[in-house]
Amino acid sequence: MSPNLDRIKAPVADDIKAFEQTFRKALKSNTRLLDLVLQYLLKQKGKQIRPLFVFLTAAATGKITTSTHHAAALIELLHTATLVHDDVVDDSNQRRGLFSINALWKNKIAVLVGDYLLARGLLLAMENEEYALLKIVSEATRDMSEGELMQMEKARRLDIDEQIYFEIIRKKTASLIASCCACGATSSGANQDIIIKMKTFGEKTGIAFQIQDDLFDYQQNNSTGKPIGIDIREHKLTLPLIYTLNHCSYTEKKKIIHIVKKDGEKRKAVEEIIDLVNRYGGLEYAQNKMLEYRNQALSLLDDLPASPALDSLRELVVYSTHREN
Repeated sequence: MSPNLDRIKAPVADDIKAFEQTFRKALKSNTRLLDLVLQYLLKQKGKQIRPLFVFLTAAATGKITTSTHHAAALIELLHTATLVHDDVVDDSNQRRGLFSINALWKNKIAVLVGDYLLARGLLLAMENEEYALLKIVSEATRDMSEGELMQMEKARRLDIDEQIYFEIIRKKTASLIASCCACGATSSGANQDIIIKMKTFGEKTGIAFQIQDDLFDYQQNNSTGKPIGIDIREHKLTLPLIYTLNHCSYTEKKKIIHIVKKDGEKRKAVEEIIDLVNRYGGLEYAQNKMLEYRNQALSLLDDLPASPALDSLRELVVYSTHREN
């Protein structure tokens, strides 16, 4: 049975609905320009996977509380802020099929809006004395920044090996999902062992999610809207390519590095790299690694008591790493 988002949300549907109203209120301001931008941001609402991880983890490890709602809002404010800032960093003009904030209002306003969202999250935590949640989310913010900067540094040198790749995605992507699960467990009243276990569960899920996202870069018929070869054009060495570089001939390796450095904008050159990755089994290797991390994540749920929320949490892991997600 294919994963279905509506079915996954069912055990916490009322809480998600209440969260959406709370989050909408949090994105209101008395400054006309800021309010205009924030209301536009609401139109870009995604699938709300991260708040869903918070609510399902809380329900699976204890019970959903007011603190859980604070955690979901805090995470979503942080996530939205990072998306706004990422579009500036990447000079991206689109987000989820709509113009990005920086495309419509320029970089200065986009950066300030991102800062405002971060400040709203900090105030939310402080006003409600959610110090434990604030610590978890602050650590994730630090890791995400470090991961992004590490990736930028390595993109210049093109010297990423598999160990460094996993460190980058652990920090850049997995840390946020790990914080969702740690916050969910903390808000539910779970003990420290469970909180640590759920944080590890989120981290492994996040790594699997990022590997799958990297695989989309090589798949001609992906349904994510992500352009084929975008990682290559941005000088990113992802797992399929790292594996290929470690197994191809010296001449082929030089050719790949040259294309990534100099010819990433040329479609034919990108297709050559994709062909080499396919020939050397880079996609199959990355797919197997993704499944390995996904299975490790799922196994961490085995000791939790049976519940509809736990079933949905398992399905959410599969949904997050599904080929056609």
